[in-house]
Amino acid sequence: MATQDDENGNNKGADRIKDSAQQIWLAGLGAFAKMQQEGSKAFEALVKDGAGMQKKTQAAAEETLAQAQTRMAGFASEFGTKAAGQWGKLENIFEERVARALEKLGLPSAADYAALQARVAALEAELQRSEKKPAAAPARASRKTAGRSAAPTAAPKKTVRRSTKAG
Repeated sequence: MATQDDENGNNKGADRIKDSAQQIWLAGLGAFAKMQQEGSKAFEALVKDGAGMQKKTQAAAEETLAQAQTRMAGFASEFGTKAAGQWGKLENIFEERVARALEKLGLPSAADYAALQARVAALEAELQRSEKKPAAAPARASRKTAGRSAAPTAAPKKTVRRSTKAG
């Protein structure tokens, strides 16, 4: 009897395992069937979620890029300002040294040259004004002298020597 009970117990255990394996198999087939039915819906949902995530990521990347560009523009502007300031200082030093060298050679300075240019311009303007007047001025002078005769030139005086000898 003990062997029969063992066999019945073993059969019941084996049946239980078979039933359990059958249920697992059927659950897997059911999940597969359900995924086939809802697979396209799930795939579309995943694509939609992925597109939303991509938009968020792209917006964040564009914002970060804009901030980086703004910062780089600021750095470039600051660098340009500093470089221009340094360049201006270098230019001034160079101009001063050239001016001193030219002064040692006896050449006129930029201020002397500018003053000379102003003087030449003033003289040119005066010359142009005087060239416009000559047509009227000589006519007046010739009218005044036309009625008069030329003034006689004085003859040199003769010195007479008197002798102091008597006789």
